[in-house]
Amino acid sequence: MKTMDFRVVPRIPEQLDALKKIAYNTWWTWNSQAIELFRWIDSDLWESTYHNPVRLLGRVSQERLEELSADTVYLSHLEKTAERLEDYLQRKTWFDIQRQQNDLQERDFLVATFSAEFGLHESIPIYSGGLGVLAGDVIKSCSELGLPSVGVSLLYRHGYFSQYLNSDGWQQERYFVNDYSNMPVDPVYGEDGKQVSVEVPMADRAVTAAVWKVKVGRTALFLLDTNLSKNSSGDRGITGQLYGGDREMRIKQEIILGVGGLRALDAMGMRPDVRHINEGHSAFLVVERIRQLMEEGLSFPEARELTVAGNVFTTHTPVPAGNEEFATDLVAKYLKPMISAIGLTEKQFLEFGHYDDNPNFSMTVFGLRFSRFRNGVSKLHGRISREIWKDVWPRLPAADTPLTHVTNGIHPESWISDEMEKLLTRYVGPRWSSNRTDAAEWEKVDKIPDSELWPAHIRMRERLVSWARERWEHQISRMGLMKPHLEDMPVLDPETPTIGFARRFATYKRATLLLRDRERLAGLVNDPAHPVQFIFAGKAHPHDSAGKELIREIVHLCMEEDFYGRVVFLEDYSMDMARHMVQGVDVWLNTPRLPMEACGTSGMKASFNGVLHCSVPDGWWAEAYRPGIGWSIGSGEEYEDQELQDRLEAKTLYNIIENQIIPIFYDRDRNDIPVNWLRIVKDSMKAICPAFSSNRMLAEYVSRFYIPAFEYSAKLSRDGYAGARELAAWMEKVRQNWSAVTIRSVDTEMTNGTCSVGDPLPVTVGVSAPGLSPEDLMVEVQHGRIEHDGWLTRRESVELGFLEDREGTMIFGGSFHCSHSGHQGFTVRILASHRDFGRIIEPGLVCWWE
Repeated sequence: MKTMDFRVVPRIPEQLDALKKIAYNTWWTWNSQAIELFRWIDSDLWESTYHNPVRLLGRVSQERLEELSADTVYLSHLEKTAERLEDYLQRKTWFDIQRQQNDLQERDFLVATFSAEFGLHESIPIYSGGLGVLAGDVIKSCSELGLPSVGVSLLYRHGYFSQYLNSDGWQQERYFVNDYSNMPVDPVYGEDGKQVSVEVPMADRAVTAAVWKVKVGRTALFLLDTNLSKNSSGDRGITGQLYGGDREMRIKQEIILGVGGLRALDAMGMRPDVRHINEGHSAFLVVERIRQLMEEGLSFPEARELTVAGNVFTTHTPVPAGNEEFATDLVAKYLKPMISAIGLTEKQFLEFGHYDDNPNFSMTVFGLRFSRFRNGVSKLHGRISREIWKDVWPRLPAADTPLTHVTNGIHPESWISDEMEKLLTRYVGPRWSSNRTDAAEWEKVDKIPDSELWPAHIRMRERLVSWARERWEHQISRMGLMKPHLEDMPVLDPETPTIGFARRFATYKRATLLLRDRERLAGLVNDPAHPVQFIFAGKAHPHDSAGKELIREIVHLCMEEDFYGRVVFLEDYSMDMARHMVQGVDVWLNTPRLPMEACGTSGMKASFNGVLHCSVPDGWWAEAYRPGIGWSIGSGEEYEDQELQDRLEAKTLYNIIENQIIPIFYDRDRNDIPVNWLRIVKDSMKAICPAFSSNRMLAEYVSRFYIPAFEYSAKLSRDGYAGARELAAWMEKVRQNWSAVTIRSVDTEMTNGTCSVGDPLPVTVGVSAPGLSPEDLMVEVQHGRIEHDGWLTRRESVELGFLEDREGTMIFGGSFHCSHSGHQGFTVRILASHRDFGRIIEPGLVCWWE
């Protein structure tokens, strides 16, 4: 039987026509005035449609729409919201100023951000957790700052799983079909009136992917969809589940994301000079970019240099499971047509994903090798990542691994409560959101009267408790867990300090650290005068049985009489639940095993709502924490004995709760206000809010990576790619001759091996480099303190200048100054350096004084 699909849209009265424009631009997700506009239509329907304005408009009665079209108060609110959106889209932005300062006015600057998931809002369920929510916050900041950019991902038919618990507390998964006809997602049409689609070669066939678009303020997110009748049933499922399926399904998804994503942009007339690869999932875009350039006449080496020039790679986790790898036979099978298109043998291509003795093809290594800029997502994670990936650049010490960091941030308006937003607007100023990185502006938080800040937080906690009670009641009823003797016991108390823990349930996050001493925990939650309560939430990966066991353990504890109503676990964690929790708890708890947390952003979201942070000093908290703005569980110690670590850090956590959190919270003035608690809240907001917003993060990416990558790509592209051709030829010459580069002599003038602080130390270095000239080399003196293992620390580098050629030996010379006393030393290294394109750090192209 044949059927024809078609779409029925609501008949919106002309007076309400602006509702459609607002509903189809996810700007509304971070605009409280717009959200209120939709809630006003039908508050119950707004909740039952999961806060989806498109579905709301499709399900509301025609009578209600007609009624609103005659409501002058509603029409006035609609008009103001529509004007606000239009003003937002048209106003001058931060990047307009950057264009002028960087001479970009007449140039096509475009950044494309690729990610396997984007968390824009709970009503568009194409995210699983931190990576997606971060990508969603970043693309919102792209809109806020006016950065010419687009996002690229997949249109998952089922998205990530919905979590429910069985009667034993064991996580179960179910998948719902996403109805994109009732979401703020539109097909992209070409000039021929047909939906834009691309063909992606894969193994022995081509898979077709259609392109969809989500408007995100000034920018857009493009999504690829393989659920098309022209594809086989297996290929239609490629964009089925986020992080679902076996290894073959994952590699097919990543080919569609990387290769298909870049082809989709090309089909729409967009060729981004800067491509941001978030994790290795989209790294196959490298192959497509090289193919595009070779199609224009470049050789593989030339196309490689230009591709690397415009790529930014961000690694988001130190956890091995988060760094995608594939068996080489899978890569060879599915990438075969692409490998052939760029003129490489299978062996040549696979080498780009190999390192050390790992037999698999590492997507992270592949992305690192084909990117000019590489970073982790916090200061500590940058250091850990340099250690993890140092073998990609052999002969470089870990500290010199060319991988830096940009600490993550969050999009405040997406997470802040109405109460806090009003207080910030009133006392920090109506432009607090646009000035969110201005530390001086945030000092105005001190102006918020305690008599207003505390009642606002009480309302947020009361709202959370009411919402959580309703969820809990429905949850345990469905699970069949309610016992007669528990029915009359209250669940959560709106006046009790509430500690929240919500995140992915991976074992390294140690969700059950708090449960190690049940007797002590029972004493905390049942204290007759000063009790405390806990709310847990989070999902384990479908294949992570150990993570599921942690959830089960907490659920069982929740049902014990000593803990019932004081400790609850809420199933099916989502962005909506996260918003309730980060706004309504008093303390946000984070207990990862250091140093496994790359960054973590949930605590930042809580901080913008005046919630205090208590965490192991890992990820972002390692650089944010200082006494007086929250609590640190330990001082950053690392343990070989994990059982000892857990025992000690659990004890530290109990001590913090008993001796600091609870006494300060319950210490009240004569007006029943915890003034000392609010002092910490204000100091926390002043320290954290200006430093950890996604606007700050994005501005850092723009200045440190995007604009330099754009300029470097432009330099290589001028005059018919003359720069790329020159650089590729030079690199080939350097690679062929580098094995002969040696340091023949190092001479310095020093009396008895001693000098004084500040004295100049002259150094002369003799270098043999047949086939290379002095301008091909950068000779450096590296000096610093000598540690017990012989390595130099606190190193400083000084470049030496070429002096003369002495019978085939190049002589370089210069001097350096020691700024510290003690056991110091120096060494010499040589790197490749091009007169126009600067220093080159490439695996193998380094020579040390030996």
